[in-house]
Amino acid sequence: MTIHCKTSSLLAALLLAGGASTAFAQEAIRPEQAVRFVGKSGMVCGKVEKTRYAENTEGQPTFLYMGGAFPRHTFSARIPNEQRDRFRPSPEELEGRDVCVVGTIQRDASRAEIAVNSPSDIKLATIK
Repeated sequence: MTIHCKTSSLLAALLLAGGASTAFAQEAIRPEQAVRFVGKSGMVCGKVEKTRYAENTEGQPTFLYMGGAFPRHTFSARIPNEQRDRFRPSPEELEGRDVCVVGTIQRDASRAEIAVNSPSDIKLATIK
């Protein structure tokens, strides 16, 4: 799997200067393989099959489902409600797009999940 993340020019300059962030030094994990990495930091990359703003769920998170459509997805990124307005593009605009999600991989039922702490934890990507 070849992945190209779209970055700001500042980050690109850091990468060229040898100051690459650990997120870009990590190997990409496919959504269906993420459950194998529970408890570890990782970068899960794939297509956002569906987004859902869970207004009636505690904390009102937004979920990005990858590795299949809900409820048969293999991975989700959970965005806390207080972070929603900070995303450009919005979480809903990520549906159908390739992204990489960086963070600690946790187990959610039989699936894997990353709790997103900031918009910088999700990058647009081109996956080939």
